[in-house]
Amino acid sequence: MDYIQPRPSSIVAALYTARDLGVDVAILHGPSGCSFKHARLLEEDGMRVLTTSLADNEFIFGGHDPLVRVLRYAQETFSPRRMAVVGTCVSMIIGEDLQSAIHDAGVETPAIAVDIHAGFRENIDGVLATLEPAADAGWISADELERQRYLLAKANEVERLRGAASRAYIEPERGDLKHVAAKRLVELADSGATGVAIMNAKKETAYMFADELIALHDACPDAAVTYVANLEDRGLPKVREDAGRILAGMRERGVDPELLGALDEYGANGTAIGERLREINPDFALIVGVPHAVPPEYTEGIEVFSITNGPRQVAPLREMGHRHVMVEIDLHPKTLGVRDIVASEFGEVLRSMR
Repeated sequence: MDYIQPRPSSIVAALYTARDLGVDVAILHGPSGCSFKHARLLEEDGMRVLTTSLADNEFIFGGHDPLVRVLRYAQETFSPRRMAVVGTCVSMIIGEDLQSAIHDAGVETPAIAVDIHAGFRENIDGVLATLEPAADAGWISADELERQRYLLAKANEVERLRGAASRAYIEPERGDLKHVAAKRLVELADSGATGVAIMNAKKETAYMFADELIALHDACPDAAVTYVANLEDRGLPKVREDAGRILAGMRERGVDPELLGALDEYGANGTAIGERLREINPDFALIVGVPHAVPPEYTEGIEVFSITNGPRQVAPLREMGHRHVMVEIDLHPKTLGVRDIVASEFGEVLRSMR
């Protein structure tokens, strides 16, 4: 059965990918309300999002001229280093030629046309629709494009197998009470049990998920815990910058994690994390970010504390055998536009145990 619950938009995915590529100004070619919430959030992250504000008459006669005007306005007003014109359902239906508008605008700023709409069932189509013209423009290498194709396929596979896309509808939940889980986690750490704390986070969400590893160290500095984080230096420009900042922030706060995977490799990282778990053979594990990436056979016999930012991920994680499942509500909006680690709710609860 097809999904009967809301799923991420390929248009929004295109916008986020443009941001990761270092685009300063993105122009949505469509109605003013298209992707409004995410456009505002992305402006908090430093990328200006403009719109051609197409009205009903332009739905019929086309919006080429408005797009040309907005392109010129963007260059003159903001002097961007890079621009992206991102399509919408309207521009797709009326058959707009986005590249032609860029040409006719005569802008000197490097700009790519992203032919996308919201009619794709998987948001990764929006990512690829952005990366392909970026590769053609020389913004990324052909090797990086192929790497991204692989990572997107693996992320999609994880969501279909064990994530929010694993069934037609999943009831959203808030997860377990954080103070109850925190008390148990501290008890285990204080008992001398062997533990592992793993961050396998998606891109900028790591600014908050990293805090939960730091909080465990703050609460139980002498515990037998191995810290692991996907902060290796690979990926698109912003992804690499974020990884460097987060790793430096963790080290400043006393946690120097083993590095396993990069911030865009969360979907492909599960087996490697699982193999590391087998090597450590812990009594308990704290897994934050995208914990469902780790196949369940690797966590059998381990008391798992998992933390996600997706309310629809709670039920699948419980079915995987995770004993304690928690949700960091509204994590993503809190990690846009930041340049340092952000306090998490579970982290603050953990610290309060001391």
